[in-house]
Amino acid sequence: MSNSRIRKGRRGRVSAAVASLAVAGLVLTACSSGDGDDTASDSQDSTESSETQEEAADDSAAEESTTEESGGMGDMCGDDTIRIGISLPLTGDFSQPGQEAQRGYDVWAELTNNAGGLLGRPVELVVLDDASSQEQVVTDYNNLISQEKVPLLLGTFSSLLNFPASTVAENNEMVLIAPAGGSPKIFEPEPKFYFFAQQATAPDQANPFVNMIASLPDDQKPKTAAYVSMDDPFALPVIESMQEQLEAAGVETVYTGIYPEGTTNLQPQAAAIAAQEPDLIAQGSVFEDGISLAKSMVQIGYSPDFMFQTTAPSFGAQYVEGVGEGNENGVFFAVSWSEKAPTEGNAEFVAEYQAQNGEGLVPSEDSANAYVAAEVLQTAVEAVGDCDNPAIADWLRANSVDTILGELSWDDIGRPQGDFLLAQWQNGTVEIVAPEVATTNGGELIVPKPGWQ
Repeated sequence: MSNSRIRKGRRGRVSAAVASLAVAGLVLTACSSGDGDDTASDSQDSTESSETQEEAADDSAAEESTTEESGGMGDMCGDDTIRIGISLPLTGDFSQPGQEAQRGYDVWAELTNNAGGLLGRPVELVVLDDASSQEQVVTDYNNLISQEKVPLLLGTFSSLLNFPASTVAENNEMVLIAPAGGSPKIFEPEPKFYFFAQQATAPDQANPFVNMIASLPDDQKPKTAAYVSMDDPFALPVIESMQEQLEAAGVETVYTGIYPEGTTNLQPQAAAIAAQEPDLIAQGSVFEDGISLAKSMVQIGYSPDFMFQTTAPSFGAQYVEGVGEGNENGVFFAVSWSEKAPTEGNAEFVAEYQAQNGEGLVPSEDSANAYVAAEVLQTAVEAVGDCDNPAIADWLRANSVDTILGELSWDDIGRPQGDFLLAQWQNGTVEIVAPEVATTNGGELIVPKPGWQ
């Protein structure tokens, strides 16, 4: 059962207590406007009006007290159903991860409603398709705020889209918790309402892989490396950070290349890289471009000792199907989540995902991250007791949240303060190989990468 649909926006309610106070005020004004000929009568009327006003005020205070004690059923959340606005790339270049993000949001909505809702009310996701367009995502979030009048927002997929979306959120002082969008550029304006719901920002995604390389015996470390990336505000900083760190560690760079957003044919880049015969290939990929580079390397017949890609390998069975079964073996990638993690609520997330999308289907990382963004929003709303966006933002800056990724916390401008995990495809399954406390196989590595199938 889906909790995502579009409805016309509805205006907020005026509380009965406020209305009563307004009426009482009008009555008092009318009674006080006499000409003074009958002082006793005027005094009596004034006294009765004052009593009426005091009773209304008492009723209002009692209503507010009851609201606070019952968990914060404040008027900022709107009507009986709490509507949450989301724009996602359901079509266009980012449709693959965008659709996975929607699945994650849908899982959260279903589990939340089954458990009694948010602040005791059912939640409804109002989802718009931004078609992977920066212009459309701005239009979508403006419409969600001004026309749909949603009291809460959740983020879209990718830094490319969350950057303009975050500007809309900031201008309207509404919290935007993003499942994907850790580019350093987003944080340059020092946002107050944007929060990235993963462990760290983009440049830090390179760290676990670099640390793994540094831990290897000298005779197993790569001597040369090739770096290639989509011109994407998340993927590119990962590869730039990795190149800088590995060069400082003595790894020679033999190739560097950047290709335009939306590129899906990486044959020219693959040929240029293979000609340099690097020990290590690191690619800042999204999905189809990652598959294309791997398939092109298979066709050329060049297999490096190490291969690292962003995002693409996290698509599970879809990645394996794309590169060809067996060719995923040995590929490294940084992740925020594992279906094997023993974190609270993770098993329930996986079970509900499979119930909605297919028995035995492993959720993608993008689905998990969307679920986490909603988890974070839920926790903050329940802590504040209302859909008060400035209060929610203040609470998030001052507190940590337990999620299926583990504990998340943020600095004053919404940057997460944790560490990513390093994963590797090993014989048809994904294993977390670092850090040691999070490994799913004791930290065993497949080095060098097996040859292509």
